[in-house]
Amino acid sequence: MYLLFFQSQNSRETMSLYTYLRRRLRRSLVIKLACLCCAFVATTTFLSSSTRVLSGRRASSHESMKISLSLSRLGNSSDHADRCLPPQMELWPPSFRAMFVKPKPLTCSRAEENWVYVDRGQFQISVAAIKRHGAIKCVYTPLMRGDDDFKTVWGDPIKDMKPGTRIQKDFFKVDCTASDGKTHFNIHAGIAPDPDPKPEPSSNTKKPLELNILMVGFDSVSRLTWMRSVPKTYDYLVNVLGTTVLEGYNIVGDGTPQALLPILTGKTEWELPEARRGQPEAKPVDGHPWIWNDLKRLGYVTQFAEDRVHIGTFTYRMLGFKKQPVNHYMRTYYLQSEKIGGLSRYLCTGSLPRHVVFLNYARDLFRTYPASTRKFSFLFQGELSHDSTNLMQLADDDIVEFLKDMKSSGHLDNTVLIMMSDHGARFTSVRQSVQGKLEERNPFMSIRFPPSFVKTHPEAMKNLRTNAHRLTTPFDIHATFEDIVDYKAIMRAELTQRGISLLTEIPEARTCKHAGIEPHWCACLTWNKIDVSDKMAIRAAGVLLATINALTEEQRSRCVRLTLGKISLAVRYKPNESVMRFRKSKDSDGRIPDLSDQMDNDAMYQVAIVTKPNDGHYEGTLSYSQKEDKFRAKESDISRTNKYGSQPHCVMDRLPRLRKYCYCKEQIT
Repeated sequence: MYLLFFQSQNSRETMSLYTYLRRRLRRSLVIKLACLCCAFVATTTFLSSSTRVLSGRRASSHESMKISLSLSRLGNSSDHADRCLPPQMELWPPSFRAMFVKPKPLTCSRAEENWVYVDRGQFQISVAAIKRHGAIKCVYTPLMRGDDDFKTVWGDPIKDMKPGTRIQKDFFKVDCTASDGKTHFNIHAGIAPDPDPKPEPSSNTKKPLELNILMVGFDSVSRLTWMRSVPKTYDYLVNVLGTTVLEGYNIVGDGTPQALLPILTGKTEWELPEARRGQPEAKPVDGHPWIWNDLKRLGYVTQFAEDRVHIGTFTYRMLGFKKQPVNHYMRTYYLQSEKIGGLSRYLCTGSLPRHVVFLNYARDLFRTYPASTRKFSFLFQGELSHDSTNLMQLADDDIVEFLKDMKSSGHLDNTVLIMMSDHGARFTSVRQSVQGKLEERNPFMSIRFPPSFVKTHPEAMKNLRTNAHRLTTPFDIHATFEDIVDYKAIMRAELTQRGISLLTEIPEARTCKHAGIEPHWCACLTWNKIDVSDKMAIRAAGVLLATINALTEEQRSRCVRLTLGKISLAVRYKPNESVMRFRKSKDSDGRIPDLSDQMDNDAMYQVAIVTKPNDGHYEGTLSYSQKEDKFRAKESDISRTNKYGSQPHCVMDRLPRLRKYCYCKEQIT
């Protein structure tokens, strides 16, 4: 504690007080102990008053972060000492300000608005377009899904589609001609309602909550980046809608599939049937236990939308869906709209920003079906945020308008609203910083229950607010969905549960191991930096490189054997003091190392290396056994932190799992 005290370098007044007391009272052991307590109180008071607070968290540098964590643990009672303590991070570290710049505004409607739109499932021609150009006739051609996730089919055209006519399918193209000779072409999305769904007959005793679910996600956005990029949206969610933000939300694996699969199925990719392209006996993902199947059986109408079809979550590395998975599936639209070059301006579809078309698809679902029909909608957008630090700012006003419209129209009166991301930035300049590494593991996740539920379930809402400051994961979101399907009204969970509903209090003593988070992805671990020339760092880097090369060994005729360029960082992981208290965990799945038992003899190392000739930036977490004097690495504990572009072009379609590691030989000059 003396060390912690003297590391607080900004408090001259506190230091003077401590020095005075120490000199005057050093001969009395009892009084010296009292002095120590005073120093601790003064220091913690100083830190809490002088350190800038944001969203309930202290802003800090890397060093003061460790002090804050340690003081928090020391200040807790024994009842609260065993919790996972996420790192404290600043909203605006000095180096981040240069990374976030305001993009140029979109100019989608610089010419004129779209001639055609869809309103509650009906085809309409803009009155403004008719006034400007005279009579307008449109050839309407419906767009349909083909045999699987990779094919589309154009239907028979209707040469003179009349306003007010019901659209045949959700998606269509129009070729319009006006009496003044002007023409208009576009691809549109709307809702062509299915017959009103009915619940399946059931003999079980499930007690569904009868709530709609609306989940909107943006790829690669940390909790703090969400606050930086869409501050108006954040303010509206928190201060107007009363949304709960999960500050301790932690990813459980690398990339989007490892975020969305646990949310939508409750399982990891490795626990589900093999679906990866190029793997033996791989099958489409239809057979996974998707939560929307449970909701369909309850009579819900279901919707799933994801842009950027060339890197779709379930279609890039995996084989996708053979049958259409939900009632309203936007992949069909994007297969064509992203293919047709020159359709419109940058980030626009006609006069509308593409992210507005995206949000309107959910809005139209709620507008088209009657209020009595339960709805599940999940929209996941990547175009603005996957590859850019700044473009999501363009959506801030539009997201707020979307939320305002959903609220004013009453659609949120009986809807669970989830605004979220899958993970933080993985490849941008933000990720190269120490804080960016932590932010990758702490994506934005928020949830809001409607006022009627808040009123009738006060204890559940109290639990939700408590859980905002506990360790949470994608498994918990799935467990919450299961609670909506069959409400159990359990007020406190057990540590042995991997997934815990947010309506149930999550134990404060929860650790990453309890929650199913491997050490590589756990933001609750402390670390000690070691020199990159340390022999253990060099050995760990060698094993990491060998593991990467082993992954491409069978493709050696195509993929270059990588060599070590440099070791850029080396750290030794230890569990927090709280984790050390957990001896002999009841979990025995064998996938999550029991750090609390092993750390006396073993250790975890993380090394960051740069490889040649691909200039690949990799981070890997390795376990070290003192008994065997041996390092071990797993593919699931390896991250690539810079873009690979076309480097793996010779294998990326056939074996997409190797795209992070393969550098195709024909690229060598």
